[in-house]
Amino acid sequence: MKDTIYARFRRWVEEQPDAIAILTDSETITYSELDCRINAIMEKIGNTPRQRFIGVVMPHGINMIASILAILKSGSAYIPAEPSLPADRIRYMMDRAHAELVITGEYCSDVSDVCPEYPDKSTADGLAYVLYTSGTTGHPKGVMVENHSVVNYADAFEAEFHTAPGDVMLQYSVCSFDIFVEEVFTTLLNGATLAIPSKEIIDGDIHMLMDFIKRHNVTQVSGFPYLLAEMNKLGTLPESLRLLISGGDVLRASYIERLRDKGVMIYNTYGPSETTVCATYFRSDNARPLQDGTFPIGKAVKGVSVNILDRNGHPVPEGNVGEICIFGDGVSAGYLGNPPEQKNFIRLPDGRRMYRSGDMGYFLLDGNIAFLHRRDEQVMILGKRVEPEEVENVLNTSPDVERGIVRAFTDESGLAYLVAYFVPARANYSLHDIKKWLMNELTDFMIPGFFVAVKDIPVNKRGKVDMSALPIVLKEAYDG
Repeated sequence: MKDTIYARFRRWVEEQPDAIAILTDSETITYSELDCRINAIMEKIGNTPRQRFIGVVMPHGINMIASILAILKSGSAYIPAEPSLPADRIRYMMDRAHAELVITGEYCSDVSDVCPEYPDKSTADGLAYVLYTSGTTGHPKGVMVENHSVVNYADAFEAEFHTAPGDVMLQYSVCSFDIFVEEVFTTLLNGATLAIPSKEIIDGDIHMLMDFIKRHNVTQVSGFPYLLAEMNKLGTLPESLRLLISGGDVLRASYIERLRDKGVMIYNTYGPSETTVCATYFRSDNARPLQDGTFPIGKAVKGVSVNILDRNGHPVPEGNVGEICIFGDGVSAGYLGNPPEQKNFIRLPDGRRMYRSGDMGYFLLDGNIAFLHRRDEQVMILGKRVEPEEVENVLNTSPDVERGIVRAFTDESGLAYLVAYFVPARANYSLHDIKKWLMNELTDFMIPGFFVAVKDIPVNKRGKVDMSALPIVLKEAYDG
């Protein structure tokens, strides 16, 4: 029988009530105390029909995690958003899901830890959360993930990394990215401790973060490869660390060359939000990189299978390039509102779900998978997926822009960056105002790194933009 997120958490409450569930520099809370906090917030949410959506827009901390678990226990699904996101974007996300309630820090300010026990209304096949990712329609699309998929991922994580009581996971990611899901649920569903730094530490330098890790004996860190690259520059690691996980973008050998002899396991991971965090793992600290200096993305995690298919859905011969397709418990329930991209989710005759990732790769001789590139125009910017078309659509609504296009390029190390070409709508246009316009609708990582004002957008005989007639803005390679 499939489990729910809260039911799995509750078993640890009963098994180790006095173990530390979450810690910060100023506060700790045990598993039993966290469960009381969950009931207190659930009491405030009230008894309402199951499967509604509830927003979570609040600072990272104990109340944020308790709110998420309370929403799940109530049988609802949470929609996370950082308070720093543009108000219009948060409003779009919540309106799209018809969220009946948005929990903020103030909402939880008067909750009491003394309250009755409330029943668990969640179900294994019920939705757990909706994460919004960049969409081709010009608006973000919401990925709907069910309880059982998260529990399966917690199982897969434990099977590979042996997370258990005594482990401490750093909570470093923003809540709207699936690394957050990995940090929180693989920890609390496996009896470990979640360590949450303050915003000042997150916004500070790498030394502040390393000091936090040392203070709290953090054993596991999951993040983008750029975080590992920063740690690599230091040359030393806190002794407590035993596991470093890279995800969300390409992991290069140069990013971890000084870390590989520090006695920590280093993993390269792969998986779209549509497949519940990660679909594959590859241990990199004891492996040789590929010829291009990157590491493979590995083999399928527990409860998931991965194949390389051609455009007709047939497996390609070993070593041939095809689309990375993911099957099994990790595949989500699809997109909220049935956007055009829903076609990438396929229900197979045997009842299994398949997700066509749009990523191209091939099987190596040892059964590991090598990732190549996107099939479409979607790119990774700072570890997050971006549709240049979405950025372009917003650019073209600016009063200072007559017409604009956004294109992605890669620097010498293969990392993507965006360039916006635009025809000014007036002579006294303001680049500051254009950027401000974009920032009102988009998150920071979606803002193009370069802006080029042009007299017109050239087109070829087929009516498509003629990129050969536009200047190419070069970006120096990251030297990590």
